[in-house]
Amino acid sequence: MSDETIIRTADICDDHGDDVLMCELPFNDYAKRNHFHGRVVTFATYEDNKGLRDILAQGGKGKVLVVDGRGSRRRALCGGNIAADAKKHGWEGMVFNGCIRDQHEFVDLDFGVKAIGTVPQRPRQDGIGLAGVTVNFGNIAINDGDYLYADADGVLVAAKKLHD
Repeated sequence: MSDETIIRTADICDDHGDDVLMCELPFNDYAKRNHFHGRVVTFATYEDNKGLRDILAQGGKGKVLVVDGRGSRRRALCGGNIAADAKKHGWEGMVFNGCIRDQHEFVDLDFGVKAIGTVPQRPRQDGIGLAGVTVNFGNIAINDGDYLYADADGVLVAAKKLHD
């Protein structure tokens, strides 16, 4: 990706300040890119990632998966295999209000992954996750179908696409 195609969150704020919400969570970057954007697909869960692969398999061209794991640091919601699946299915990136594991497997994946941290414990497989619901974290509500912009400065969400 060339610098001409990178959309900076600071520029989005400058040009569309009243039309964006800023997520106040501090995220870490785990894959090759710290900048990505796309239409939001939401998944709400707690320490359980059953159903995540099914969502990713639907294809992610132009999309960002936003997973609200309620900030749990006890169990990872994504490992290297799931991240590789996401990249294979064309997702622009993933944002986790939760943790990942096997971070060494993310390093060479050319897309974006932001999470609040890492933990070695695998997720549960209870099937409690809900797709396509509004999620709330970082003092904002994120709706399925919103548009997300992310870079090293942070994560922004808008009700519509704000760039050409």
